Amino acid sequence: MEEYGKFADLYDRMMEEIPYDEWCACLIRQLERFGIRDGLVLELGCGTGTVCERLAEAGYDMTGIDVSTDMLNVAEEKRRESGLPILYLCQDMREFELYGTMRAVVSVCDTMNYLTDRADFVNTLKLVNNYLDPDGVFIFDLKTLYFYRDVLGTRTMGSAEDDAAYIWENTFDEESGINEYRMTFFEEQEDGRYDRFEELHIQRAWIEEELRSMAEEAGMRFITCVKAYSDEAPDHKTERIQVILQEQGKTEGREERK
Repeated sequence: MEEYGKFADLYDRMMEEIPYDEWCACLIRQLERFGIRDGLVLELGCGTGTVCERLAEAGYDMTGIDVSTDMLNVAEEKRRESGLPILYLCQDMREFELYGTMRAVVSVCDTMNYLTDRADFVNTLKLVNNYLDPDGVFIFDLKTLYFYRDVLGTRTMGSAEDDAAYIWENTFDEESGINEYRMTFFEEQEDGRYDRFEELHIQRAWIEEELRSMAEEAGMRFITCVKAYSDEAPDHKTERIQVILQEQGKTEGREERK
């Protein structure tokens, strides 16, 4: 799962169209529905720390996990500038370890689509369940089968700026649900030359039935599946969904709430 190497330097520029403020406002509303207005929150696949920064500003004690040291270096630069108390850990989400439990876990920008193997997905959910407080929640988004098959499909796209350009070649196999996109970047250097580098990203489309089954296998409670960052039910043209699961298995604190 080692992606986002040299791409880390360009990532935030390429993601400028993502409505992070809107997404984080929605995440906060969803957390508050479960009584989570502060405390420890973990982000899986935190990347350059954009979401961690916003949730920390809202009063959450954030920890971010990412497998890419390059992305975390950018996140650390942001943390030093903002002064926010965010802890970043370089770990693979399929086998992450924490010092204690969290009130909630979140994951955005289709991080969970990078789990292309069912066993890896289930094991990640088991770890999340283990590190959640009693009745804690896991909120994550996923790109859909419709998005990979009908929006991306087999396409080649590109973009150019004054000092950088990229070509994105996409392929999708409906039988396996696997989507591959190869990105070729050209980045201008100080001497005027352009360095070229490539990255291959592999994701998988998961349908709601599979998600429910994996949540059950991992011992988590399936709460809901909606259009991402809304309260609307998904339809056949939904491009991104959001799933909310809840911790099961811990008894501490539950008797007091009865």
